[in-house]
Order: sequence, then structure tokens, then C-alpha cells
Amino acid sequence: MKNFLEQLKEKVIVFDGATGSTLQTYGLNADDFGGKELEGCNEYLCVSKPEVVTKLHTYFLEAGADVIETNSFGSASIVLNEYNIANLDYELSFKAAQLAKSVAKEFSTPVKPRYVAGSIGPTTKLPSLGHISFDDMENSFYRQMSGLYDGGADLFCIETCQDLLQIKCALSAARRLFAEKKNKLPVIVSVTVESMGTMLMGSEISAALTAIEPFDLVDIIGMNCATGPKEMEENIRYLCQNSPKPVFCMPNAGIPENVSGKAHYHLTAEELEKWMKLFVSDFGVNVVGGCCGTNAGHISKLSGLSERFTPAERKWSYTSAVSSLYGISTMTIVPAPVLIGERCNANGSKQFKQLLEKNDYDSMVNMAKEQIKEGAHVLDICVAFVGRNEEQDMIEVVRRFNTAVSLPLMFDSTEVNVLEAALKHYAGRAIINSINFEEGTKKADKILELAKRFGSAVVALSIDEEGQAYTIEKKVAIAKRIRDHAVKVHNFREEDLIFDALTFPLGSGQEDLRKSGQNTITAITEIKKIMPKCKTILGLSNCSFGLSPHIRHVLNSVFLHYAIEAGLDMVIVHAGKIMPLYKIDEKGREICRQLIFDERKFEEIQS
Repeated sequence: MKNFLEQLKEKVIVFDGATGSTLQTYGLNADDFGGKELEGCNEYLCVSKPEVVTKLHTYFLEAGADVIETNSFGSASIVLNEYNIANLDYELSFKAAQLAKSVAKEFSTPVKPRYVAGSIGPTTKLPSLGHISFDDMENSFYRQMSGLYDGGADLFCIETCQDLLQIKCALSAARRLFAEKKNKLPVIVSVTVESMGTMLMGSEISAALTAIEPFDLVDIIGMNCATGPKEMEENIRYLCQNSPKPVFCMPNAGIPENVSGKAHYHLTAEELEKWMKLFVSDFGVNVVGGCCGTNAGHISKLSGLSERFTPAERKWSYTSAVSSLYGISTMTIVPAPVLIGERCNANGSKQFKQLLEKNDYDSMVNMAKEQIKEGAHVLDICVAFVGRNEEQDMIEVVRRFNTAVSLPLMFDSTEVNVLEAALKHYAGRAIINSINFEEGTKKADKILELAKRFGSAVVALSIDEEGQAYTIEKKVAIAKRIRDHAVKVHNFREEDLIFDALTFPLGSGQEDLRKSGQNTITAITEIKKIMPKCKTILGLSNCSFGLSPHIRHVLNSVFLHYAIEAGLDMVIVHAGKIMPLYKIDEKGREICRQLIFDERKFEEIQS
């Protein structure tokens, strides 16, 4: 019998309909739930009234569903704690999967296999708002998933997601479980976009896709709940045009109307079928089903649709990007480069350091917002300096920036624990700055492991056991070595690696740095030629270190021009202090060019 992913390649997969609203039609009373204190806890019905749960699954399987979801939407301890039964999280999850599996087996045939999806809801906490810690939420999901796995679930459906950080908690739990079991189940991640057009926390669908797509344990990405298919149309279209992974769609039976204090759903089975035909045959949706308000009539129509239509061939176009909680910044733009604001760095910005010393986080947020106005696309965050607790400072900054700053963040630290703390508080897709092979691969391995766990991109410096690379050959060789190690050992994607060929002070007078500018620029070209999917980056201000402020601005601007010509994708810079070349006089441009390419003529000039 085909497994779920094999079946997905051959037909439109049909999920079941609404669990909660269907159970409400059964006239259950407090005794059915196990007493007044448990009334409304649908998950406890797996113990108190298993025949009701069996009836529910049978209802949708008879209607033609290929997949039934377990009655475990709220079986995480976080939710069960509201009924004082948090300790039953594993047991109820296990029982939910076991019940669904037994019914699915009765209906499954070689021609029409049936599958069980472990339903994993969003809980009642939003980690981005500080309701719960990353570790506590991950552990709660882990116990829920363990029960579903052991009970026989064929796949996991992490659904009705409202907070991108909540998704990361769930995926981290799944990753941990699969590693322990030495076996991976298929994983669906389905976000909920409210009627106002974003997720509950304000995330656009592009931010959701960017944050979820890098996780290789995610097999399908989609949407469910909150609205009917009409309101989902543009976001489903976006996913089908941009997602490299199959697309899932499980709408409500329209937006509910309050009638006498009860929710009524008015979308008919025929109307749902019409919308899903569009989504499947025109957009390329692969998995369909029904959420709140949908019944056997809706699912029967979808089952018939799946027999008549196959998903349209999607010509998706996904560009590597990073995201904040709200929106995205692509890692390549035309014209280049992506500007990474450098001012929120305690080592490079006196103002930011002083604000950190005073714990003036509101002003730090304002500094971040100023860089947005200056044209930055990403913000570099570094809080390391002597005499303070870097990890705690990073947590405080990221916790505020997560919800207050619309641009994606780059976390700049040499300490693994600091990077992990930042990533546990950040909902978007971040960049880690950085790894190198100065101590061999040991430390880099820890950071790459973090990147895989949190779906981050990574900056890699041209440094190995012999130190910083100065020659073209050495810069390129280290980049290739890091690429090969990341891809082969960590299953990292080339497009998630960002190489820094290193810049050195051109005005220092050091003889051994005379060709450093030219070598860096040439190395960028070579790295892009050998590894075209990878990105390149520079910490631009290093090239002018030690010079007067005006000359620094001029040299930085000219150096950036030639680096972009060489193929530079990204630059760490004070965006407001880069000058267009036409604003630099011809003589100044030429002197800088000669300095960069080691064509210096020795004459006294006015600064």
C-alpha cells in the first residue's frame, strides 16, 4: 500500500471535515465529557466516549476522505492545563491516534488507502507575545507528538498556526522526536490568515512561507480555518506561485454568522467544490479538505472532485529570503546590494552601546526604525561588550525587536549560547553572523546545527585554522571547504550560505594589505562563479578603518561600487552614509580606485 507522500504524487488528497462543529451536532452533555469540569474538552472524549470519536471518523471516511485527523487538536499540555489534566497529554494523544488508526484500517484498500494525520493545534499561547517560553512550548508539543506517533499517526498536521514562533517550537519538537525515533513522518504546516489579510500576529503570507520553507522536515505548506475559500483566494494563489512544496487548503464553510449566539456556516457543498476546483485545476493545490462548519456533504463533493481533476502543473518561483514576523527581504535584489544596517551593534556604534548600558530599549527600537527610513533591508544586531551579560542583553533586545521592528534581523555573535537565545525569541527567518573554521569544524558544526533547527541562513567567513585569508586562492578555497562541509555533513542548501571574503583597512600603510581590496573583489567573482547559488557579503566599513569620516564615506562608496560589479549580493553598512558615485568628484573616485586596485601614485593631496 502506498505511503502518504507516494499517494500525494498521484492524486488530489482529500482531508476530512470539521471536528468541533460536527461533534456539536451529537448533542453531548457534561457526563459524556467526563463531568462538568471537563465539558467542552473534545480531546477527553477519546477516553470518556471513544464510540463518539469513532462515529466522527466513520462519518468522514464514508464520505470519501483519504485522510482523517485525530481528535487531538488541543491535546497539548498547554491546553489541557485549563482543564487540570495536563498530565494526560501523552495518553490522550496516543488514544486519539489509536482510535483514528483503527477506523482508517477498516476503510483502507489498495485502491483507496486511508491515512491518519495527527492534528496539532496552536495551543492558547503566543510565544511572540511572551505568553510562554520556547522551551516550554517545544516540550509540550514534543509530548503531544510523541503520543500521536506512538499511537500510529501516518503524518503530522501542524495547523491553525497563528504565530511564526509557535511554528518553530512545533518543528523543533518534531525534529527532536524524529531524531529519537530514527524515522521521519510527513509534516504539513498550515497557517491561519484572518479576514484582515494577515495571521493573528500580523504576518503576511510571504513571511509565513519564508519562515517555513527552509525546514526540510516540512513536506507541505498551506492554509486552514478563519475564513472561507473566497477570502483565501489571493493567498492560496501566492503559495501556488511561490512555494517549492505542495500546497494544502482547508477552508471553513464560509465566514460564520452569529445566529442566536451560535455560529452558523452558510457555504454549501457545491460552492466549496466550485472554489476547490479553481484551486486545484488552475492554481495547483495538492491537498484539500474542510475546516469549521464543513460536513460529510462537503467532503463527498471534494472526494468526487479528486477523482475528476489533477493539480495544475505549478511553475513556482521562490527567491531565497529572510523575514521578520511581518514581512520579507529577499537575499538578492536588482540593483544590488541588500543593505544590512550596522548601527545596532555595540562594537561599532557608540550610541547603541550607550543605550545598552542604560538599558534604554525603547531608544534602541527607535534606532532600528531610523535604519528602516534610511533604506536598510536587514538589521545586524550585536550586543557583545565587556562587563555585561551578552545572552541576557540579546534576549531583551530580540524580544522587543521581534514585534516592534518590521525588518528581518541578523544575529551577530561569536557565542553559540547567545545565538541560540536570539533564535528562540525570534519569529522570522534570521541570518546568523557567523561561522568560520578558525577552530576547525567543531564550533561551526554547533552553529550550523542551530541554523537547521531554526531555519536560518548563515554568514561564513574566509577564516580557517591558519587564520584570515588574504590571497584570492585562500579566500576561495576556504569558501569551498565550508560549502562542502555544510552541504555534505548538515544537508545545508547552498542558497542559505552567505560568504564573506573579508575586507581589510586599505589606508593602514601595511605593505601586506596593499592588494587586499583587489583580492577581495576578485574573490567575490570567483566564489559566485564556482557557487552560483550562494550569496556574498562584506562588512564594508573595514576597508576604510582608521581614516577620517569624510574619506571613509567616499572610500566605502567607491569600494562598494566595484564589489557590486564583481557580484556582491549583500553589504553590512550604515545605509545613510553611502554616497552615489555621481556625488563624488572625479579625482576622489580615481584616488579611491587606485587605492583599491593597488595602483597608488605617491603625491600629497588635500583631504
